Amino acid sequence: MKNQYDLLIIGGGVLGIFHAYQALEQGLRVAVLDRNRQARGSSVQNFGQVVPSGMNAQWQQYGRKSLEIYKSFQEKFDISARQNGSIYIASNEEEMTLLEELSAINRQQDYPSHMLTAAECLDRYEGLRRDYCMGGLFFPEEITLEPRTAIHRIRQYLEEQKGLAYFPQTLVMEIETLQDRCQVVASDGRLFFADRVLVCSGYEFQTLYPEIIAQSDLQAVKLQMLLLESQPSQIIPGSILTGLSIRRYESFHECPSYAAIKSKEDPNSLAKKWSVHILFKQATDGSIILGDTHEYADAADAESLGTHIREDMNRYMLDEAARIFQLQNWTVRETWTGTYSQCKHNDIFRHTIDGKIHLLTGIGGKGMTASAGYAAHHFNDIF
Repeated sequence: MKNQYDLLIIGGGVLGIFHAYQALEQGLRVAVLDRNRQARGSSVQNFGQVVPSGMNAQWQQYGRKSLEIYKSFQEKFDISARQNGSIYIASNEEEMTLLEELSAINRQQDYPSHMLTAAECLDRYEGLRRDYCMGGLFFPEEITLEPRTAIHRIRQYLEEQKGLAYFPQTLVMEIETLQDRCQVVASDGRLFFADRVLVCSGYEFQTLYPEIIAQSDLQAVKLQMLLLESQPSQIIPGSILTGLSIRRYESFHECPSYAAIKSKEDPNSLAKKWSVHILFKQATDGSIILGDTHEYADAADAESLGTHIREDMNRYMLDEAARIFQLQNWTVRETWTGTYSQCKHNDIFRHTIDGKIHLLTGIGGKGMTASAGYAAHHFNDIF
């Protein structure tokens, strides 16, 4: 039968594509349907940092598996992966305490990391301000990607080498469970059939199963980011995460001193109000992605976030970034907002209908880092 598959995936972002990869590796017939010409949501509107170091113990394992998968792809073809490691830079004694505690946790989890002195950090990262840096924790296994190209190159590889059927600009309006399979109906009347359907719809909550989404703990998260022009000669390798990241990322929640340190923070600060943490990631052309802020709304009210850019938040991020690095060029090339979905209380949203239709979204800011590894785990639940 035409358009008959073992697994049909709705959504061509990182979650969908890496589930497709797992299914193709098992010899299954797989199709991906995407409403756009190609992925354009949070799978490309991100830093391109693959940082398992920022995740709790369970999700760090998925992130570490992702590192293996990304690196295996890079050995076959260029997905833009560069293994320059990640650094968390402390700005005060409290943040240094958290780094030291996380370093001890890493040793227990057998995940390589190295404490660096302030002098070692300053020597390694050109332009890092002496009056900001007290020291750092370095993760040598972690990589960066170019987010606007990596997922597209992986999808093209799966099409050309693994037999993935890809249907862009295909808006799915309805999924029906028949006696022995699922029927998927596109807006133009095309029909697709599959033994299993996986819906990875990201932050698109209105088209498929809005009543289920409305009863979940899903929320939309709007973030704001900047791209600075290329630096004439300044090289800043890898992922740079700073004091606000140390105070935010889940891995540090497991540190013994975390709760006490967080309790001392000013609840009225702009960093708190806009959930800001400052990250730097230099692209291959020398430009620097900088961000980001976070605003939240329940899934049913996601449109209230809008797409407008707050210039005061851009100014705040630039001012904070200038406290951390002396860059050669602070000219803003682009600024944008992105959106992703996450759960308020759970790590990810999963829901199964009739044993054949699997809804999967709400991975939050973990998508680029953990999707590949999570798909390797979750695939077994689908089949």
